[in-house]
Amino acid sequence: MKTSDFDYILRESSIAQTPAEPRDSSRLLVLHRDTGDLEHRIFRDVTDYLRAGDLLVLNQTRVIPARIYARKQTGGRVELLLLRRRAELIWESLVGGKGLRVGTLVRVEEGPEAEILEILDGSERLIKFSEPIDPYFSKVGNVPLPPYIHEKLNDPERYQTVYAKEPGSAAAPTAGLHFTPRLLEELQVKGVKITYVTLHVGLDTFAPVTEDDAETHKIHSEWCELSQETADVINETRARGGRVIAVGTTSVRTLESTAIENQKSKIENTDHSSLVTAFTGPTSLFILPGYQFKIVDVMITNFHLPRSTLLMLVSAFAGREKILETYATAIEEGYRFYSFGDAMLIL
Repeated sequence: MKTSDFDYILRESSIAQTPAEPRDSSRLLVLHRDTGDLEHRIFRDVTDYLRAGDLLVLNQTRVIPARIYARKQTGGRVELLLLRRRAELIWESLVGGKGLRVGTLVRVEEGPEAEILEILDGSERLIKFSEPIDPYFSKVGNVPLPPYIHEKLNDPERYQTVYAKEPGSAAAPTAGLHFTPRLLEELQVKGVKITYVTLHVGLDTFAPVTEDDAETHKIHSEWCELSQETADVINETRARGGRVIAVGTTSVRTLESTAIENQKSKIENTDHSSLVTAFTGPTSLFILPGYQFKIVDVMITNFHLPRSTLLMLVSAFAGREKILETYATAIEEGYRFYSFGDAMLIL
């Protein structure tokens, strides 16, 4: 499976620089997998496609203001973009600046000291703070917007979902940015149930696959959690014949990772009654065309970067050719792409 099979050309003017206002006024491209038909709607129209008995699964992760600045002992300024916490004081981080070798000490501006412990891939470093950095985030941290967004974001909360709760992400689960409290309430009144999972998004999720053979790409692991309460409502929904609707590729990976782990446990014991049970831990699930989805029936997602693992995931769900055809239509019709862009509903 060639990585070039998941490429497409996008003009820069199609990349959304600011979020839609209000959130649910963004456009919605509806793709019917069974017929290939497309519909052009507004996101708040999603209520027309969800029905009583369906289950909407949202990722409640919250983006941490993980871009911070520090000074070397020589006075030079460096940038630290915290990606993953390994221990209370130890983080994986992207660094910007010269001379950041093992043993180098830097001091966060108005914050604690940090030491470079290990050189990882490229500009990634393992760093250790002299004290927990979390209490300093409100003072020294900046929300790490993706590099293709060049406009200043005046309200950092617009890069958070309205239901963001569990801090830990380096990037937002952007499919959820379209929901408003009112829209979620309307869905519940209609009889759609809502439940939550957590997957802390790493920036590697958005990086293009560089290997020629997509299947040789090693996806970085991300921490996720699905509670027993959520597992119970998923099992009940499926037993009643309702659909499981995943909001975003992060929710998809959490749900499918949980199903895979549950299948493994079934081999080891005799309880075959449930589709999923609670799961907490890392996932490195890489979904490519040919993957058989075990839980997700419907997907709500944004438009993804060329050659990315996310584009491969939605291609696995709807078919590579159909997705690329749909993307071509979206470009022609002036849809906005990427994090602050418009959405797709894949039925």
